[in-house]
Amino acid sequence: MKRLMLKLSGEALAGEKKTGFDEKTVQRVALEVKQLVDDGFQVGIVIGGGNFWRGRTSENIDRTKADQIGMLATIMNCIYVSEIFRSAGMMTNILTPFECGGFTKLFTKDRANKYFEKGMVVFFAGGTGHPYFSTDTGVVLRAIEVEADVILLAKAVDGVYDDDPRHNPNAKKYDTVSIGEVIEKNLQVVDMTASILARDNKMPMWVFGLNEENSIVNTVKGSFSGTKVTV
Repeated sequence: MKRLMLKLSGEALAGEKKTGFDEKTVQRVALEVKQLVDDGFQVGIVIGGGNFWRGRTSENIDRTKADQIGMLATIMNCIYVSEIFRSAGMMTNILTPFECGGFTKLFTKDRANKYFEKGMVVFFAGGTGHPYFSTDTGVVLRAIEVEADVILLAKAVDGVYDDDPRHNPNAKKYDTVSIGEVIEKNLQVVDMTASILARDNKMPMWVFGLNEENSIVNTVKGSFSGTKVTV
């Protein structure tokens, strides 16, 4: 593997606060990603916006407007995390599917590839740029476009289960599961649109718990304890 696409949940970056940022958590992620960059991996990152906004839970705001707020939340997250990464000694750039003044650069595959070749960590913010699509779909779409080798899904839960382990202590964890089974059983690794996109384009996903020590590095370097979603 050479090119990795890492998806971080906004909630996980907020730590126990649930909203905003937990700087110690973000610094830990930065140091882990730096190990991968120093070892020659190219790393792209997508961050969810749930630590600031979950528009689908609101019935009082138009869905399109709610999703636009969510896109802006992901941009705020990427700007913050990008700066923490820079303080850890990495070069970074943020790409969005729409213009954001001087805050970000407009996404193109060529621009992303140029940044990767320069050893930069590339943040893909703003989702797909359209309402009705989640950051799950955004990360799969960008991974396919830039020809990533795998998507790393860093979640609050340490893998894929046949039920929610937070509510069912008897839930069974999968070591490996096919994307077809994920879709058939609606296992909600990512949303259905993202699952079908991953299946049709043969994009594997590895799911693991972000809060485990050295979880990102261990996942890439072979000490993997999560779930591999195969194609």
